[in-house]
Amino acid sequence: MDRTPRLSRHQWIALDGLAAIAYLLVFAPAAVLATDVPAGVAVPLVVAVGAPVAARRLWPVGVFVVVLAASVAALALGVLTDPFVAAAFALYPVALGTRHPRLPIKVTGAIAVAILVVASVVGTPHGIWPRLGTAVLGAGFLAGAWTAGQVVRARRAEATRTAAEQAAQAVTEERLRIARELHDVVAHSMSVITVQAGTANHVIATHPTEAQKALRVIESTSRTALTEMRQLLGVLRSGGDGVEFAPLPGPSGLPTLVRRAEEAGVQVELDLRGTESLPAGPALSVYRIVQEALTNVVRHAAPARCEITVIVKGGEVTIDVTDDGRRAGRSPAGYAGADTGEQTRPRMPPDRARTGHGLIGMRERVLMYGGSFRAGPRPEGGFAVSARLPLAP
Repeated sequence: MDRTPRLSRHQWIALDGLAAIAYLLVFAPAAVLATDVPAGVAVPLVVAVGAPVAARRLWPVGVFVVVLAASVAALALGVLTDPFVAAAFALYPVALGTRHPRLPIKVTGAIAVAILVVASVVGTPHGIWPRLGTAVLGAGFLAGAWTAGQVVRARRAEATRTAAEQAAQAVTEERLRIARELHDVVAHSMSVITVQAGTANHVIATHPTEAQKALRVIESTSRTALTEMRQLLGVLRSGGDGVEFAPLPGPSGLPTLVRRAEEAGVQVELDLRGTESLPAGPALSVYRIVQEALTNVVRHAAPARCEITVIVKGGEVTIDVTDDGRRAGRSPAGYAGADTGEQTRPRMPPDRARTGHGLIGMRERVLMYGGSFRAGPRPEGGFAVSARLPLAP
């Protein structure tokens, strides 16, 4: 980031004032020494040429007209010895503020070069035709000042346009990030709710206690999901109302996900190492990757066994989520709906079903940090998700 301090408008005007004083100090004595022009005429002309440039940022067009007229008069009387330096200095802010010039920058630049080349042929202020040489050089200086102003204006406009595009892109990326977060929240929560609702429906007549337990899980999961959705959707608002949202989830929130998955029939072993010092960005990605992987286990393999390992070591985060892929027609002991004798509906084989936006979202999160991602069936059965996220040094 550029931390160079920039001058204020008043400071630039003060510098223009110093430039005007310097011009007068250099060229006023030469005007007094002019043999054929009285000092009473020469000095006011030089002052009229140099003094107005101090206000060139305040009234660009007016100052340029005054300075150019005074320069032409001074040249005609033989008082002006410089090639319209003050006029070119006054023309620069005029060019800088002109948004729709009639001539493109390449044309004015070519004109400036051509004039300067012609001036070198016609003569210099000390050549055979001093005044003509000064006039030609002055025209070249004016064309050069106009071109310089237009170039700077074009660059500033391009910088402004680029900044606006970057800001719009940042907004778009933020909205996409929020959409991805909402997808993860909704997908995980609805998977748990769907499983528990099905369980409650099957056992409500024979095992009302288990049905009540499933309904409590549905209530808790839905409340948590609504809280997270309000938090994410609040970012889309204009803000400024003093509302503070809870911090985004990280590895510390994984035990809650594990508890919900266990209530949905997945026996989970969670192993976290060194995750306490993770930055906010990688911490959120770890949480969402594990959440999505665990959601897939609940949706496609429950009841099953699942192992989750998150290790921070050697400047990277390693995430491994594996399951044994079991899905039986009868729920295991300890799972809401056990011993009901109800048969589950035929389903697609778990390993073939785990495709779509979930895996794509996990891969995008990993690639955002320049990491690696693998997901697929295990040779011994079940499914495995493995991700590596490098951490910034």
